[in-house]
Amino acid sequence: MSPGLRSYFATEGGGATLLLAASAIALVWANMAGDSYHAMWETPINLTVGTWDLHLTLHHWVNDFLMAVFFLVVGVEVNRELTVGELRSFRAASVPLFGAIGGLAVPIGVYLLINPSGPEASGWGLPMSTDTAFVIGVLALVGPRCPDQLRVFLLTLAIFDDIGAIALLGIFYSDALMMGALVVAALLAMVLFAMRWIGVWQIAPYLIVGVALWVAVLESGLHPTLAGVLVGLAVPTARRGNDDEARLHFGFYGRALMEELDPARSRLAVRAAQSAVPTSDRLLDALHPLSSYVVVPVFGLANAGVVLSGESIGAAMSSPVTLGVLVGLVLGKAIGVFAGAMIALVTGLGALPGRVRYGHLAGGAFLCGIGFTIALFISELAFDDEALINEAKVGILVGSILSGVIGAVILRYFGDRLPLCSPNEASGPPPLPEGAWRPPA
Repeated sequence: MSPGLRSYFATEGGGATLLLAASAIALVWANMAGDSYHAMWETPINLTVGTWDLHLTLHHWVNDFLMAVFFLVVGVEVNRELTVGELRSFRAASVPLFGAIGGLAVPIGVYLLINPSGPEASGWGLPMSTDTAFVIGVLALVGPRCPDQLRVFLLTLAIFDDIGAIALLGIFYSDALMMGALVVAALLAMVLFAMRWIGVWQIAPYLIVGVALWVAVLESGLHPTLAGVLVGLAVPTARRGNDDEARLHFGFYGRALMEELDPARSRLAVRAAQSAVPTSDRLLDALHPLSSYVVVPVFGLANAGVVLSGESIGAAMSSPVTLGVLVGLVLGKAIGVFAGAMIALVTGLGALPGRVRYGHLAGGAFLCGIGFTIALFISELAFDDEALINEAKVGILVGSILSGVIGAVILRYFGDRLPLCSPNEASGPPPLPEGAWRPPA
């Protein structure tokens, strides 16, 4: 596994710990006497620039603006994987791709079987997402029983899962569209990709246009987090031009700085070093820790507060929304991911090298049912009734916990006891020869 991926997994694992702590605080806070939890998040924060006004509550600033940063990081990771990462090869990408398709379709189908009509049916998107941070956190607890290739497989699957979830989110969970703002948003998106095409490598222009795009998307009626995805997809993942020239510039200014330490040479050396590193890498280095350690925990604090009174628990226990989310996450997600991956493996379209066994695949499929972050996010968009939102959140919490526990148990006790998924492509040390050891002649 590359050092970049190891760093990514470490950051996600640390973020999962903070998210878990923030969610626990939200649950305790929401169930304390008084209404301070909801009162705080409903605090209005208004922004006025000339004649233009933006009126949002603190809760909406978290869900609409801060989560755009989270989706920007997702967009950058998708962009990198599609251009220079695991998803360049169809054979390498087909197993997680088919797993993600199954992991989207089956949970949605399970939910709609339980909630075929009425206002409850609009929550069909709740069980379709996977929380990458929590999945990586559970894999860290499992430790060496989880091969590195399974971690890469689950990350790739989560990326495909995010692509599908974001597309469905933008199409089906947006408000009525305002065509004028939508045209402005489309033009700004074209500006972003034009900057990529002409080779703009600085981060600042993408972020400036991205903020304007966020405002336009918000005014258009689409969900503003889509702006973050577009910025992430637009940033360059490779340096445009001659890499040898960039290395020569960096070497020249680096030697000049070593000969004489002065501010001018230091600025030139830093600029040369930055120009040699892809914009996507520098943006991910800057924003991924912010997303994992700040944005996602704050989101959990703002959205995981569910009132767990006897009345609300009783309503959730008999609610088709809770049941649909619970069954969709625990069974629908696991069955969909495992069946989709098996289709790719059995047909020979793809392979899972790296000593990945069917027990690992089954455990990973259950872990994909941890749908915490985006599922909580969608619950606020799917329902207007506060009671339905609470019932959905109970299903998300219980379903995610069950999926994590079942997946961890399978990986810990059964992961190594089943055959290899791709025995002819298994990488790693060769098997030891049979018979007694004999010294070389």
